[in-house]
Amino acid sequence: MKKVYSGKVRDVYELADGNSLLMVSSDRVSAFDVIMREQVRNKGVILNALSSFFMDKTSDIIPNHLLSARPSKAEVDSDFTNEMLGRSSIVRRCEMVQLEAIVRGYLAGSAFKEYQRLGTIHNMEVPNGLRLAERLPSPMFTPSVKNNVGHDENVSVDRAIELHGKSLVNEIERLSIALFEVGSEIAESAGLILADTKFEFGIIEGELVLADEIFTPDSSRYWDASTYVAGVEPVQFDKQPLRDYLERSGWNKTPPPPEVPAEVLSGLSSRYQNAYSQITGEDINSWLDQCKEAYSR
Repeated sequence: MKKVYSGKVRDVYELADGNSLLMVSSDRVSAFDVIMREQVRNKGVILNALSSFFMDKTSDIIPNHLLSARPSKAEVDSDFTNEMLGRSSIVRRCEMVQLEAIVRGYLAGSAFKEYQRLGTIHNMEVPNGLRLAERLPSPMFTPSVKNNVGHDENVSVDRAIELHGKSLVNEIERLSIALFEVGSEIAESAGLILADTKFEFGIIEGELVLADEIFTPDSSRYWDASTYVAGVEPVQFDKQPLRDYLERSGWNKTPPPPEVPAEVLSGLSSRYQNAYSQITGEDINSWLDQCKEAYSR
């Protein structure tokens, strides 16, 4: 198959019909926009399965690019391998909007660091006296723009409008908040807190669609609701432990990355699988069995 794109996590191949693509989620893991040398077991399978679950749950809010998350042998190229099973989706081609739509329900990550320094979030005013992991008065749309090199840049909504136009940014903000509310409700019912997340959008025949991934532990912060206390570092179900390790290592966040210990990698794998099981009520092996059955048809 002709590879048309390789990102931090996903590889994209062109399928024979010319109108659809095969998107394969790898076990690669990145932090601070740098790919680690090591991989996380079953990570790509979980990303694919969880995105499929949530795209189905949110298709009434906005259409998405997903055609099949469990492709059959007839739908894919002869180059398809056993290693691709479970982690591959057939998607529609779309023109990606070069904007990451981040929604924050709680104060964490880079937003907390900016708040500590400046008292703002993405250069926007927020109440004084907020603590680490504290719930924000209402979900905030805090976009970032993609840079060709280096890290993505957090920007205000006004700056995003300057770059992409008022109509498009306002529509992306409206949809992002609506998606976040659905994701938060599903997470809450599973005993988790969806602290923040990011969405990516594309355009197909003039229509805005949801693309890439949605509500995965790669794109979202999930916390354990039963132990949550504002002002205290939450119990996490995402890749924050990797970020924390890298911060402690003294790494300057530019390639090459430091070696990641096996216990950090195995901990990430367990967290991702636990998040999937809590949210969907299924074991990841059940998803793999479904994919094998679909492929053999």
